[in-house]
Amino acid sequence: MEETNPWITVESQQIYENNWIKLTEHQVINPSGGPGIYGEVHFKNYAIGVLPLDDDLNTWLVGQYRFPLKAYSWEIPEGGGSFDLPPVAGAKRELLEETGLVATEWMEIQRMHLSNSVSDELAIIYIARGLTMGIAEPEETEQLVLRKVHFDEAYEMVINGTITDSMSVAALLKTKLLILEGKL
Repeated sequence: MEETNPWITVESQQIYENNWIKLTEHQVINPSGGPGIYGEVHFKNYAIGVLPLDDDLNTWLVGQYRFPLKAYSWEIPEGGGSFDLPPVAGAKRELLEETGLVATEWMEIQRMHLSNSVSDELAIIYIARGLTMGIAEPEETEQLVLRKVHFDEAYEMVINGTITDSMSVAALLKTKLLILEGKL
């Protein structure tokens, strides 16, 4: 198979837009030659995730109620990063906002598309080291609970299904591999 676009866009219409996303509906000819529609969500920022790790391999998880899921979620510190700034700038801001932590060492460990069948959202995940505690500055829309746990406990929360957030799962699994490979 060739790595070319088999879709033909006949017409596109913007359905909705706000400060974070834009929703477009495309009238298409699908790869089999039939007519169809395709909804596309365009994100206006990077998705940024940060796994803070201290020298004893403790990390900090953020707990919050996630409106779309109608459920509480334990996650690594996460948020949006402006396309106008280097992604690590957004990571530094999110870590401080959600945890109060400031890091001196930053290592990008993963880039991933979060839901590539309907969106173009790109996630960039970092490990933050060299941590010092400051004061958290959560946004007004965030009611956060901060929990310090050993990395092994956070990893176990992925294995037992307590942590289901995709960036958190990816960050914790990738970090476990880096630890096992002696790269961290």
